[in-house]
Amino acid sequence: MDDTTFDTTDRTEGETFWERHYRAHDRVWSGNANRYLVAFAAPLAPGTALDLGCAEGADAIWLAGLGWRVTAVDVSATALSRAADHAAAAGVADRIDFQRHDLSVTFPDGAFDLVSAQYLQSPVAFPRDQVLRDAAARVAPGGLLLIVTHASVAPWSWDQDPHPGFPAPEEALATLDLTPGQWRTEFLGASDREATGPNGQTALVRDTVIAVRRLTG
Repeated sequence: MDDTTFDTTDRTEGETFWERHYRAHDRVWSGNANRYLVAFAAPLAPGTALDLGCAEGADAIWLAGLGWRVTAVDVSATALSRAADHAAAAGVADRIDFQRHDLSVTFPDGAFDLVSAQYLQSPVAFPRDQVLRDAAARVAPGGLLLIVTHASVAPWSWDQDPHPGFPAPEEALATLDLTPGQWRTEFLGASDREATGPNGQTALVRDTVIAVRRLTG
C-alpha cells in the first residue's frame, strides 16, 4: 500500500512511523514465535498474558495455542489487522484481545501472569524505560516479566552507529526500578543468535534477556 494515503493528522510520531513501516510491506515478520518467549513460556501453566508490541501476532497466536488468554498490543492498526487475520486462520481468535495503544500515551489495563516485551525498541522517540516500568506494574503476584532487547546493531539496522551504547544486562534490569524483596531474577544475561535481514542476509547479533518473577503484590 502506498503510504502517501496515510493521514498523519493527530497521530503520534511512533504511530506514524510504524503504520508506514507496516503499510510498506505485505509481511514484515516470519510468523514464528520469538525463541526466548518459547523457551521461557513453554514450561509455564497457561494463564493470562500481555504481549507488548505484538506486531503481526506470532507470539500471541503461539501463546493462545497453548491455552493462554492474551491481550496483544501494538501501535499500528495495520499490524493488528494482520494479527487478527492470522489468529482467525489459526483458530485462536477467541483467546486474543487485540488492542491498539501507543504505549507512550496509553497502556492496557489488568494484571497478567506473563508480560512479554520482545524487542520493544524504536528508531523514533519512545519513553522505553517508563513503558517497561509500566509493564512490570502489570505483572500479577507469581507472574513472569520477560524482556528481550537488541544489544548490538545488525548491518541492516535503522541505527548504523557501531557504538550506540546498549546497556549491560545489569544496567537494563536496574532501570526497571523493581522493589527489593518483591521480585526474583530467574535469568539475566546476554545471548547471541543468527539474525536474518530483510533481503535474506544473515549476521550474528546479541540480545539482552531479562526474566523476573513477581513474588508479592
